[in-house]
Amino acid sequence: MSSGFRLKQVILLRRDIQMGRGKAAAQAAHASCDAVFKIIHSGDARWREWLEEWRREGQAKIVLRVDNLDQLLTLLQQAERRGLPTSLVRDAGKTQLEPGTITAGAIGPAPSHDIDKITGRLKLY
Repeated sequence: MSSGFRLKQVILLRRDIQMGRGKAAAQAAHASCDAVFKIIHSGDARWREWLEEWRREGQAKIVLRVDNLDQLLTLLQQAERRGLPTSLVRDAGKTQLEPGTITAGAIGPAPSHDIDKITGRLKLY
């Protein structure tokens, strides 16, 4: 899934667990914020450059669906092996899900072409 942005963030949401629309939106927001916080605290200069450029470009975010936990973890591992920032969200279990349920993840912000190599075949959530 290509975009017109040089940098973007992809948010991955599991489709195999029952989340209402609001819950899914909250989990996507958690994944996005966690990835940004990870970059800020990482000390990685390249990641910081990507973050600042992404902010200037308008913070493009694409929300994609994954079929299950295994697919989510596999995609995040591929991103990590390529040196891209990632995040993984575990639900607190206060509303719809059991505590610790992994619901979402994020890749980036990072160069769009690098993310597309990993997530380019996924469908929009």
